[in-house]
Amino acid sequence: PRAKKVIEYAIEEARSLNHNYVGTEHLLLGLLREQDGVAAQVLMNLGLKLEDVREEVLNLLGAGVGQIEDMDDEDAETPGDSPSPYPRRGKSKTPALDSFGRDLTELAKKNELDPVIGRYKEIERLVQILCRRTKNNPVLLGEAGVGKTAIIEGLAQRIIECEVPDLLHDRRVVVLDLAMMVAGTKYRGQFEERIKAVMNEVRRAKNILLFIDELHTLVGAGGAEGAIDASNVLKPALSRGEIQCIGATTFDEYRKYIEKDSALERRFQSIPVNPPSTEDTIEILKGLRERYEKHHRVKFTDSAIRAAVELSNRYISDRVQPDKSIDVIDEAGARVRLKSMTKPPSMADLEEQLELLKVKKDEAVKNADYEAAASLRDEAEQLRTKKDTLQKEWREQMNEITSEVDDDIIAEVVSSMTGVPLTRLEEAESQRLLQLEDELHRTVISQHDGITQIAKAIRKSRSGLKDPNRPMGSFLFLGPTGVGKTLLAKAIAEFMFGDSDSLIYLDMSEYMEKHTVSRLVGAPPGYVGYEEGGQLTEKVRRKPYAVVLFDEVEKAHGDVFNMLLQIMEEGRLTDSFGRKVDFRNTIVILTSNIGSDLIKGGQAFGFGKKEEIMDYDKLKKKLLSETEKFFRPEFINRLDDVVVFQSLTKDDLYSIIDIELVKIMDRLKAKGLTMSLEQSAKEFLIEKGYNPDFGARPLRRALGTFIEDPLAESILSGEYAEGSHLEVSHKEDSDHLFFSASANEDTSEPEPEPTGASNE
Repeated sequence: PRAKKVIEYAIEEARSLNHNYVGTEHLLLGLLREQDGVAAQVLMNLGLKLEDVREEVLNLLGAGVGQIEDMDDEDAETPGDSPSPYPRRGKSKTPALDSFGRDLTELAKKNELDPVIGRYKEIERLVQILCRRTKNNPVLLGEAGVGKTAIIEGLAQRIIECEVPDLLHDRRVVVLDLAMMVAGTKYRGQFEERIKAVMNEVRRAKNILLFIDELHTLVGAGGAEGAIDASNVLKPALSRGEIQCIGATTFDEYRKYIEKDSALERRFQSIPVNPPSTEDTIEILKGLRERYEKHHRVKFTDSAIRAAVELSNRYISDRVQPDKSIDVIDEAGARVRLKSMTKPPSMADLEEQLELLKVKKDEAVKNADYEAAASLRDEAEQLRTKKDTLQKEWREQMNEITSEVDDDIIAEVVSSMTGVPLTRLEEAESQRLLQLEDELHRTVISQHDGITQIAKAIRKSRSGLKDPNRPMGSFLFLGPTGVGKTLLAKAIAEFMFGDSDSLIYLDMSEYMEKHTVSRLVGAPPGYVGYEEGGQLTEKVRRKPYAVVLFDEVEKAHGDVFNMLLQIMEEGRLTDSFGRKVDFRNTIVILTSNIGSDLIKGGQAFGFGKKEEIMDYDKLKKKLLSETEKFFRPEFINRLDDVVVFQSLTKDDLYSIIDIELVKIMDRLKAKGLTMSLEQSAKEFLIEKGYNPDFGARPLRRALGTFIEDPLAESILSGEYAEGSHLEVSHKEDSDHLFFSASANEDTSEPEPEPTGASNE
């Protein structure tokens, strides 16, 4: 009989909640109401009460909201004090809305919302639309992070501060959580029931402004298996003006979902929200400063706030203000706070001692030495007291605002967020740029004219005298093969960006046909590979601080030059997805072999100094003339400089051979060997590797043939013991080099010889 009674109670509970089934939750309520059974006694001994459990069941079952609303109606019809045996959640007139929404006006009353700085125009337009007679549903359109939700929070704060027209004085701004409404709707009709319950409550209350963040999620929400989706349930109420709704979404999502449904679109009035200016963003950060200082317990200087805005504008190009600046400030506060949160060493020592005493005490107890165990316990207790005192002092010290966030910390944070090497931001950039030529000459031999021109253009760009909307530099490199055009591009990448991998290399011979040009920005919609993006745009999006090298550009199809015009003039390129890819922080280098036939005819260049300079000037004029014939005037006009590389002389090869030998010696060091070359050996290698038409590459081949190949065979056959020193020499009239091994007394001695032999 008891079990039957429990089931009857459970059925009553289900009916009272207007549920069309009896579930475990109703059985639990039945057990508690029955009170006499063992289960009820156990639960009551644990401190459970019938009212509390029913309250919790209602919380968990947000599904019952439609029925709760019906109960509200019944209560309204019978205003007498007849006590209901089923207490509801609080005294709210809108229980469904309370379950699925967050009241912003309530949060504003408790001062839990961040202050909203500026945005007066947008809030004023929002208020105007809300005061209209019909179609009074505004929708905020703007990029992610621009501050759409903040504007609604600003409206809630204005309502609390009575800074709105009388029409809006008593309004409640409630954020509707669509995801929570959809969650747990197992049966068809449950979602519509929840939406109807919310709409009935809004309709009756007459003072509620529903805010739906990510408005596009309305379309299709809960519309599974032929059910009506949320947008179609809301449409009639919106058109009749029974409910007022504020939406927020991005331009792309609005176009994709809302504009397609013209009946839904006409019910909303759009308000574009643009990113704030630099000065407005600084004011926004100053307004938020107190909140972030309180949270992180640090101080933000004015210079740090300005640096956060300026550096995020310059280096974080794929996001918008004020979101990216706020992120920088937030992360900088966390960074400084974490550094100061490190436990003092004395506390760490005490913890180690306590751990050691615990082990000793356990050992003493195991050996039945209880006196020693008691003594160790007392000692541990004293240490624990000391540790607690230290910890208390440390925490008090932590609660005081002692640390300060300055522009150096901001620079570190921006650096870690974007991957820009720290040296670019920390070291005085002016000093580094003054050393640019010296640094490049260490890697690239000769080419003084070209390096000087590039250094000047980069200095002009970085000093802020150049158009900030164009790339840092755009150059066309002309000259024979093997003279260091690509090597110079790598050297610029390493110097400017701290890494030779910051070179985006594109071989233009792969883009000779018209249909291959689209690979740079991505295939158009409907074509294979559309989702993959462009080979150029994707690389620059992932690595926006790089040297972009277009190798052998004269081989590319003519349409490539049209793209390059946009990059060199506007500093951006639009990919197949419509995203703007930022090239403002790149250095664009194009190499070309135009006029190489003219260079081949000039093998006599480079034997006399005066003649060489004169010949180089003539050659430069000829190559520039050929370039003007090949490229259109508007293309050449957009380049910062056309750099003509001169052929390498034998003197240049002496410097190059020293650089290459150091690389070979480094590899030998790993094998425990050292090596030095006599002058005769170097002369032999240069004789074999000198060809003005092919630059330094024949020399590299000569080193492979006459040094690396014999060494490889000798090492494999075990001829040289570890620690040997190899002396390389050349005998007259012989066609190979001679290697003699000796015991190495000082491995550091021979290394300076190659680097010191530079003949520049």
